[in-house]
Amino acid sequence: MQTYFNLMDALQRACLIVGATSLVVITLIIPWGVFTRYVLNSASSWPEPLAVLLMILLSFISAVICYRDHQHIGVNMIPDKLDGRARKLLGIAVELVILSISLFMIVYGFRLVHRTWFQSLAEFPSVPAGVSYLAVPIAGFITTLFGIERFLKGNYFPPPADLSEVDTISTE
Repeated sequence: MQTYFNLMDALQRACLIVGATSLVVITLIIPWGVFTRYVLNSASSWPEPLAVLLMILLSFISAVICYRDHQHIGVNMIPDKLDGRARKLLGIAVELVILSISLFMIVYGFRLVHRTWFQSLAEFPSVPAGVSYLAVPIAGFITTLFGIERFLKGNYFPPPADLSEVDTISTE
């Protein structure tokens, strides 16, 4: 099991590298597009569509990373009030829902990729349109792997916040 956990750590690092690289490339190509449009008076056609493709990748990969770190959108009010068996059962139910959504992303994401693979992107005629949708099944697959890790660890929710350590604002 420890080998699986180590592989998931490596997969998360790879996702971080892909996400960070996407963000850096977006940050570099958007000013290039602005420069060519307003300074050279000859707009480049590729920066904006490439930035959109990278933003799709960044969004899905970032969601996967946040999911693994318990940083994704979630309301912990109910789990924080539960402990023991009730908390574990709620965690299992939540993870089963996430697993079903991940499997949906894999199956229907691959169908979408397959159906659009032989179309081309207008901005990049040599690139199949299906490439723009590859992030969906890939993110679903990675989320499934991270979900399996949660089942193996039994780590369904982040630990409850210790409110004694949180600074409060006095209303006096």
